[in-house]
Amino acid sequence: MDNVRLWPSLVVASALTLVCAVAAGVTAGEASSELTRGPSAAELQAAAEREVAERWRTWEAGRIFPASLPYSAEQGGQERASRVGISPRTGCADSVDAKVARALDTAGCRAVLRATYIDALRGVLVTVGVVVLPDEPRAARAKVAFPGTGKPVPGLRPLAFDGTVSHRFTPAVRQAGSVRQAGPYLVLTTAGQVDGRPAVGVGEQRPTIFAFAAEISERVLADLSELRMPDCASKEWQC
Repeated sequence: MDNVRLWPSLVVASALTLVCAVAAGVTAGEASSELTRGPSAAELQAAAEREVAERWRTWEAGRIFPASLPYSAEQGGQERASRVGISPRTGCADSVDAKVARALDTAGCRAVLRATYIDALRGVLVTVGVVVLPDEPRAARAKVAFPGTGKPVPGLRPLAFDGTVSHRFTPAVRQAGSVRQAGPYLVLTTAGQVDGRPAVGVGEQRPTIFAFAAEISERVLADLSELRMPDCASKEWQC
C-alpha cells in the first residue's frame, strides 16, 4: 500500500507571488515608483522564508516523502530505504504521544505529516513525522519536549498499514527515536523491527540497526527547510 495523494484540502499554487506593499498616503509619483520598483533584499528574504513555511501545503506528499531515501550502510557504501505508505491524516494530537501532544498544541502545531519506510534488508521499519509549527522560534521550543536521539517515548506514534510488512508496527514495538529541527519544522522518527518484537531493556538492543532512521529524517528536513531566494526570472516566481 502506498499513498502519494495531496494532503486534505490542499491547494497547490502554480507560482509564488511576491507582493510589495504600498504605504497609504504617498503621492501619485511615489506610488508609481513603489509599484514599478523591483523587490528589495529584505522582501526577497521574507518571501523565501514564507515559501519554506508553506512547503508542507504546496508540495505534493510524494515530494516531501520520496519513494526511496538513501542512507549509509553499516558495512560502508549506501543503501536505500523504501516507502511503505503515507498517511492522509495530518492531525497533531493523533500522531504523537499525549505528553508531547500538549507541548505541540502550546507551540501552535499546524499539522503532523507521517510516512513509514523500511530499510534495504527489510528488517526495520521507521515512521518519519514532519511537525509543522508557525515559525522557527516555536519549533525550537517544541523540540525540547522530545527526548534525545535513541529514546522513542514520548514521541512520534508509528504508522502501520494493514496488508503490508508494517502491519505489526504498533507503539509497543518502538525501539528508537530521534528529533531534528530546522526553520518551522521538526522531523521526528520512531523505529522498530518488522517482526513486531517489543522493545527490550537498555543494553540489550542493537542501536546501530536503527541509525539510518535519523539519517533519512535529516534528508527530509534538509529538503523542506532549504532556503531558496526568489528568482524573478523563473516561472516559479512572480515578482
